[in-house]
Amino acid sequence: MALPVSSAGYGAASGVHTVSIDRTGNPALGMGQYASYYYGEYFKGIMFLLATTMFILVVPAFLAKPARVKAMLSRVAKRSIDIIGSLVGIILTLPVWIILPILIKLDSRGPVFYVQTRVGRNRRQRDRRYCQRTDVDDHRKRSRRRVDTNGAPFNVYKFRTMVDKAEARSGPVWATANDPRVTTLGAILRKTRLDEIPQFINVLLGQMSLVGPRPERPNFVEKYGAKFDDYARRLNVKPGLTGLAQVESGYDSSDESVRIKLEHDLKYINTWSLWLDIKILCRTVIVVLTGRGAC
Repeated sequence: MALPVSSAGYGAASGVHTVSIDRTGNPALGMGQYASYYYGEYFKGIMFLLATTMFILVVPAFLAKPARVKAMLSRVAKRSIDIIGSLVGIILTLPVWIILPILIKLDSRGPVFYVQTRVGRNRRQRDRRYCQRTDVDDHRKRSRRRVDTNGAPFNVYKFRTMVDKAEARSGPVWATANDPRVTTLGAILRKTRLDEIPQFINVLLGQMSLVGPRPERPNFVEKYGAKFDDYARRLNVKPGLTGLAQVESGYDSSDESVRIKLEHDLKYINTWSLWLDIKILCRTVIVVLTGRGAC
């Protein structure tokens, strides 16, 4: 590029860095520069490889899938709410734990608490072995369950509302309106759902959840599991102290009521969210105050 003579001049260069050259012709670096070079090239590289290897070998594969991580966090959140809610429920109902046992004893003969076997969550979603050995007699090929109840059986606790040994002659049957087996105090407890307060213990033990399908008895699970399709899907989640079916339909009274409640249970399972649990808990308070659906 040509410049006019009047604009040409002499000056001194500024901002120029000088670099020393060693005998081999390469730039001579100081100790700090060498340390920075090896830190970036070796230390960071080795740490990256170690971190990658640990992630592959240690971190479960499902954590790399966002959907599974979200499902795991949701389960942790639901269990946390169950623990906090059951503890708060037990504390708030402490007067009931003191007064009701006295009233139950004065009302009729028999124990204060009623303990009954119910079917919980089915944790076995697949066969326990992927393959079986053929070269030996496989003693463990048979399921460890001696009696398959389609879910984990547990004892549910309630305040007794019926006469002692109410099913000694009739066997497992539903409670009905004006049931002669229900005591005078028991009718009030069932109407207000106060008889179910001890189930906070089942929630705290992890056998139940605050919200979920109603825990059913083994004989009814077997009966309706053969009668209704997808009935066993109710056992894919923990049973609940309350639930969508409970606040919508109340107690079971016929096969048709079981079918309707099954639809509500499957709807709850398919559309579950923490917000849905909160709404069901709020509706449960209304049911308890009004006594709707009790018998």
